[in-house]
Amino acid sequence: MAESAASAGQNKTDVRGVFSTQEIRKVGTGTTTRKTVQKTFWFVEQHGDVIECQPLNANYVPSGPKRKITMDELIAKFSPEPEFYQMSVYPKMREVEQSVDKGDSHREKGETFAAEYEYSRALKVDVANVRANFGIGLTYMERGELDKAQDIFDRLLKLDGAFDAEHKHLFNEFGINLRKNKMLAQSVEYYQRALQLTANDENLHMNLARVLLETRDMDGCLEHLFAALELAPRHEVSLKFLAWLLQKSMVPAEKMDKVRELLTAASQGARAAAAPAPPAAPAAEAPQAQSAAPGPQ
Repeated sequence: MAESAASAGQNKTDVRGVFSTQEIRKVGTGTTTRKTVQKTFWFVEQHGDVIECQPLNANYVPSGPKRKITMDELIAKFSPEPEFYQMSVYPKMREVEQSVDKGDSHREKGETFAAEYEYSRALKVDVANVRANFGIGLTYMERGELDKAQDIFDRLLKLDGAFDAEHKHLFNEFGINLRKNKMLAQSVEYYQRALQLTANDENLHMNLARVLLETRDMDGCLEHLFAALELAPRHEVSLKFLAWLLQKSMVPAEKMDKVRELLTAASQGARAAAAPAPPAAPAAEAPQAQSAAPGPQ
């Protein structure tokens, strides 16, 4: 059935269920022209003020790209299909979810063939299921079956949903495993795709810098470390990475000043954060001018 669950602490309900839309199309030409009604089913889910609809595939599960709609659009253009949801769609969604959960459990235990079986069951119903694709891809890499992993990699690049925040742990793990399996070109392409969809993530920049180091692209490596630190100036992993590159004399001369500037600024910021707060000045006392911070050494 189409569901509505009360939002915690709010006086409104969130919509969740299957709806349909109808479109009238003309078929044929001249005297043979006739009108047909095409009915499309959608899974609609509301999170706060955001309402998303996703088409159902031939197996009656939500699959493919989501798009945002307004409540006015939902009321005007969509018709609820509670019986269809209860009898056909929800059971299929549960079937896929249970298969993926079992696959994850087997993979965590190192039972890769059992994991592959469960992920494959889920993918037969929904080939675009993000968790199942990540899971089976990781399973192939764990077994060293890189040709099969390449097929999954190609599929994931086309799934925008693979890089949603809810899947951040999975897509980071997948990218790291691409690098560990020396699929470096694929790893670079993967992180670049992730950054197209999630630009403001310092961890993605740092991970891409790590791959570019292995491909010996030092300019690219440093540029992505700089981008990570621009987003998060005290990002610990990026700062340690930068210090290690400096220690190993791997920083090109033209980027040396920038590296030292970032490390010095982070060091000064850490000391300032650790220092006890000064006592409040009397109300009548004018603030003291601060001396300029020393530049990079």
